[in-house]
Amino acid sequence: MILQLQLLSAFLFCLGILLVIFRKNILIMLMGVELMLNAANLSLVAFSKLYPENFAAQSAVLLIVAIAAAESALGLAILIHLYRNFGGILTTKTTTLHD
Repeated sequence: MILQLQLLSAFLFCLGILLVIFRKNILIMLMGVELMLNAANLSLVAFSKLYPENFAAQSAVLLIVAIAAAESALGLAILIHLYRNFGGILTTKTTTLHD
């Protein structure tokens, strides 16, 4: 059971990396980062099944969930700022460096 969870976690993490690398839409890129964080959570939960008396994995999952919430809020703020200033959320529109 743990092997299947680890394989699923690795697949989800790789899918998140592919979303971040190959997509130009910032919203999809943020979803890829969230997918990678959730894959790490799934991996930690699977490892915590091996040692249920050790609470390090559960506390790490809670920390990652808090980081993911902060990342979502910051990412949404950046996304709104880019939409207002550049008229879109594609990364190709944000390559200019002028006022």
